[in-house]
Amino acid sequence: QKAAFLFPGQGAQYVGMAKSLVDSLAAARQLFAQAADILGYDLLDYCWNGPAERLNATDVSQPAIFVSSLAALEALKQTEPHLIDSVIATAGLSLGEYTALVFAGVMDFADALRVVDCRGKAMQAAASATPSGMVSVLILERPQVEQIVQQARAHGVVEIANLLCPGNTVVSGELAACDAVEKLVADQGGRTVRLSVAGAFHTHLMRPADTHLAEALAQVVLRPARLPIWSNVDAQPHTDPDEIRALLVQQVLSPVRWEETMRGMLAQGVEAFHEIGPGRVLAGLLKRIHRKIDCRNWAA
Repeated sequence: QKAAFLFPGQGAQYVGMAKSLVDSLAAARQLFAQAADILGYDLLDYCWNGPAERLNATDVSQPAIFVSSLAALEALKQTEPHLIDSVIATAGLSLGEYTALVFAGVMDFADALRVVDCRGKAMQAAASATPSGMVSVLILERPQVEQIVQQARAHGVVEIANLLCPGNTVVSGELAACDAVEKLVADQGGRTVRLSVAGAFHTHLMRPADTHLAEALAQVVLRPARLPIWSNVDAQPHTDPDEIRALLVQQVLSPVRWEETMRGMLAQGVEAFHEIGPGRVLAGLLKRIHRKIDCRNWAA
């Protein structure tokens, strides 16, 4: 079976994650030990013990999900190593793209963690500069959501941030505009969920995080990918390091085109998916895109 490995993004974290992996796997322990050296704090302690408010903060949750997902990948390599050979493509949701890049050999663990650390801090700073948020719009389809976003702009900056699956579109914007979106969605018979994130990710409100990220990426070596990585920005597969670097910078300000990415992978012959890391968000989205496709979860 031709397979794709998928890696989760922010929001998948939970207190207690990676505990069983670290308890049972030397390779997982090693990743967290290396992470503590690079970050200058005990990331594992936040993963295991929280508090939730700190683990959920962007500057901690991004490195935490990244390292936990790679620990889960180590477990997969040990228990079912043959699966690695069946992988023809990989992708990650937002932050998860960095985990996919390490898996595909584009960046090494230490360099990628330094970039993820910088990205988390820069996005946290951008979020703190403008009170903003993200709202998941359920039931309604994309054209209706686009119309609502246009109307809500009377109250402030608001943009479509994630195109996840049919009936699940996330918008990001200033708080008053998010409030307006919630009211307009309710009027049209849709449902909303306010996401517990620091700010308006994947919009222009994230400036200057993109500049800080570009500086961090300029300092690390990116190698050609050994298998295609599907970018969130254009929902296309890439192996060229310079293209990948440019797309990673754009990704901070651009919508995540996840549904298109999954459909593109299916069209290219992917027959089975593996979600590697904390949570089961990606398996849930996939079920809405293709009800019968197989998606195994390798939990962190």
